[in-house]
Amino acid sequence: MDPEFAAALTKAGLIDAKPPPPPSTAAEARAGFDMTVLKAYKAFLEPHLPPSDTYTVTDRPIPVEGGEISVRTLVPVVADQNETFPVIVYIHGGGWTIGSVELDDYVLRGNCVRQKIVIVNVEYRLASEHPFPTAVDDCYAAVKWTASNAALLKADLSKGFLVGGESAGANIAAVLAHVAQDDPFFEGRRLTGQLLCEPSVCHPAAYPESLKSKFKSIQEFTAMPPLSKETIEKFYEWYNAPPSDPRFSPLLYPSHQGLPRAYFQAMGFDALRDDALVYAEVLREAGVDTKVDIYPGVGHGFYYAFPSLTAAAKVREDAEKGIKWLLGRD
Repeated sequence: MDPEFAAALTKAGLIDAKPPPPPSTAAEARAGFDMTVLKAYKAFLEPHLPPSDTYTVTDRPIPVEGGEISVRTLVPVVADQNETFPVIVYIHGGGWTIGSVELDDYVLRGNCVRQKIVIVNVEYRLASEHPFPTAVDDCYAAVKWTASNAALLKADLSKGFLVGGESAGANIAAVLAHVAQDDPFFEGRRLTGQLLCEPSVCHPAAYPESLKSKFKSIQEFTAMPPLSKETIEKFYEWYNAPPSDPRFSPLLYPSHQGLPRAYFQAMGFDALRDDALVYAEVLREAGVDTKVDIYPGVGHGFYYAFPSLTAAAKVREDAEKGIKWLLGRD
């Protein structure tokens, strides 16, 4: 285990302790996360925000099936008002159940300014109130909205059109890369990259027989904080997706050929570690350009609860380098 991570868990009373039972409802999970993690995480990041005059922040409504959601757009401010930028549609994590555009907002603001990239941060509807496939449909609507409103956003899709996210958000991003691939709507403006941080790519009940032996982490790290196997199963229950539906388990799409290049991050002590590693291997075998960074001895999403750790800073830095690689700027 990473020594700093071990010390942080010890201080929090989580080392070698039986993980607390998962919340009984999605609303309880949301409230607990916002109270114990989100506020402190944003307070840690706030001093590192770029100057407010170097980007614009706008919350915009977009129509979706059965209602309306919002996206938070971040656009760089530069001297040349006619300059255009690549764009990433970003999808937050939280087990399809918790989180919001606030979760990664401060990190994304820095990415926007330093990488000169437009960011469309999606406020999709959450389970259990809005089960599968609502999150997928909402985020796909956001990707289409982004393509249709590139000029409004000062985006040039030919400079880069990425989709990405963390955990459940990375799951949705991986799905959308497949869905968009064969959609004539995107003819001439295809996605060019995937940012897949700690993705979930297949429900354990649907592991392909030929790959089942490679999914070891789900059994090795059943009680590893911050995300236990029991909590993962609760998220699955609330999201209520059929395990073998590729829109939930994108590993199960019959072909992965022709997908845009993909950057992965995997935590070494994460129950979902092998989701990232197996999916990266499958994409490589299909001819997809991939890059993987692995962080030894740390658990899933640890950098939200413990943002000051050396490994947490590296995860943030590498994710930004991953965006740079996806854009072909490395």
